[in-house]
Amino acid sequence: MIKLGFVSAILPELTLEQLVDFTSESGFDCIELMCWPQGKAERRYAGVTHVDVAALKKSDATRIIELTAEAGVTISGLGYYPNPLAADPAEAKVYVEHLKKVIKAAALLGVPVVNTFIGRDPAKSVDDNWPRFLKTWKPLVALAEASGVKIAIENCPMSFSKDEWPGGKNLAISPAIWRRMFNDIPSDSFGLNFDPSHFVWQGMDYVKVLREFQSKLFHVHAKDARLDRDRLNDVGLLAYPLQYHTPKLPGLGDVNWSAFCSVLTEVYDGPVCIEVEDRAYEGSIQNRMAGLWQSGAFLAQYLPQQAEV
Repeated sequence: MIKLGFVSAILPELTLEQLVDFTSESGFDCIELMCWPQGKAERRYAGVTHVDVAALKKSDATRIIELTAEAGVTISGLGYYPNPLAADPAEAKVYVEHLKKVIKAAALLGVPVVNTFIGRDPAKSVDDNWPRFLKTWKPLVALAEASGVKIAIENCPMSFSKDEWPGGKNLAISPAIWRRMFNDIPSDSFGLNFDPSHFVWQGMDYVKVLREFQSKLFHVHAKDARLDRDRLNDVGLLAYPLQYHTPKLPGLGDVNWSAFCSVLTEVYDGPVCIEVEDRAYEGSIQNRMAGLWQSGAFLAQYLPQQAEV
């Protein structure tokens, strides 16, 4: 049964206990918990720590399991979205080592999925990044397999601003690259955390891919995007993407949710987590919570299996 939830990054000021209470009281089924290392965030929506995997002990995991069970809430996945293929090897190593801790924490918590990025050196082509991809990710996928955990790669290009230009900081942006990834690292533990909004501004079909990659759909993000055509006509596709598109709540952008969910509900049986990155709803925690409620109410008409919100 499809379960509707949200990504915890939008409510960083809540403790885990407060977050679980909010999830339950709001009628959501599940939540993706952020697991960044403790410390300063490197970018927007990063740096949120609702599970400190570096310090997680078995007793902590038991407490979290009991907390969520009592509230009737499930953890859809653990989220950590760095750049494991960063140009600086020392930087990349920090990300990879923490990702290993997230995988082990998921196993300890009985959480089935870890959501993350492949990473990329944005100054290099896909082909030139590929040897490092294989060297880095074969051991990570093997660790996930041994831990009984699935790795779900989000399809966000991470190519929005000057420091991410021109290639972006995530390889896994298109069906062509996914086929190559899954061919070179064939594993039932290696799949996708699909977000249709990233296909909007790339001009790609976010419905067709659902059928081809249905066996690789481990997790889904519900976020929308509005393509600003007048701005695109002015700056062109080669401008930084944030110059011509805007992340929005589901229903306030260009994703055809009726078409998307019509196919999704036929091929997928898992969590759909709302990801709020709409700046119009970021002024206060009340606004962000309202954004989650609004998104839940909108998506409920297309996902009839989940709890009423």
